[in-house]
Amino acid sequence: MDDQMKDTRRKFLNNGWKLGLASMIGGAALAHLKEGFAFEGKNESGDKMELMDVDGNIIEVDPMDVEEMDLDQVTHNVRRGIPGRKFTMVVDLAKCQNALACQRSCNKHHFVTGDNAWLKVYKMQETEDTAPYWLPTMCMHCDQPACVTVCPVDATFKREDGLVLIDNDRCVGCRFCMAACPYSTRVFNWNEPKQEFEMNMDMVEEMHSPEHAGMPSVKGTVDKCDFFPHHAEKGELPHCVTACPNGVFYFGDKNEDVVTNGNETVRLSKLLEENAGYRLFEDLGTEPSVYYLPPKDRLPFEEGLENYNEFQSVEKPEAPTENPEES
Repeated sequence: MDDQMKDTRRKFLNNGWKLGLASMIGGAALAHLKEGFAFEGKNESGDKMELMDVDGNIIEVDPMDVEEMDLDQVTHNVRRGIPGRKFTMVVDLAKCQNALACQRSCNKHHFVTGDNAWLKVYKMQETEDTAPYWLPTMCMHCDQPACVTVCPVDATFKREDGLVLIDNDRCVGCRFCMAACPYSTRVFNWNEPKQEFEMNMDMVEEMHSPEHAGMPSVKGTVDKCDFFPHHAEKGELPHCVTACPNGVFYFGDKNEDVVTNGNETVRLSKLLEENAGYRLFEDLGTEPSVYYLPPKDRLPFEEGLENYNEFQSVEKPEAPTENPEES
């Protein structure tokens, strides 16, 4: 009886070790291993090692076919967020010239086109007697988000690190969140994405995760700015921040009191205090995570007019040109 219990425990520990080792290997690699992963001309060591595949089966593979995954990668619950972090953004209106490099980069990496741009730039002028300025808008990632409260299927959720994200697999397209958002920063996907999309192996692990921002939109669902969470996880800046030629956007961690636009790194509290920073619709109690600096001593406004469309600046896809000979 004792021997039998020892054998059972040994098998349990053995399988647990294999499962632990399997967790160090990318899911894409395991799926590949299960299907053979023995390509012609691939070197083999002649040795065999046992691993547990994604279905819980023990399989034998050649060590040469195994690729280890960086253990510093995903270590948190996608819906809970990164522990100890509180992401925030600051937009310096004095630096914005409506170059739209931020929007083009965002559109490219989110497979977004035309009016469905997640980041829009508005021409603002308080009165005829005041000077105009450009106002970039995106999801405010509120601490008290109305969009989360009204979602009937828990597709929109708030993470502990401050990000508000959408799970497209859950979204039913009711658009309650769009009606509830006071900032009008959400868009509805009426059609399939028009940009060409090429899947690569790096996306396999992320394709069903609301945290991955590199997948095309899903028709019939709602989308919005997400601050590129899988970049934040790696300590990288969102594409809108790195693409801006004027350093308009600062991104960072409110808990650490540090933000950067890629060129300079500053204290968040000092930046807001010295420049009279503010948040949009503060009186609504949504507590946005995006701050604005007033357009004091702004860069030349007129240079952005060439990219301006009425009410909002959205780079629209070029219309196909007709061949005169065919018409």
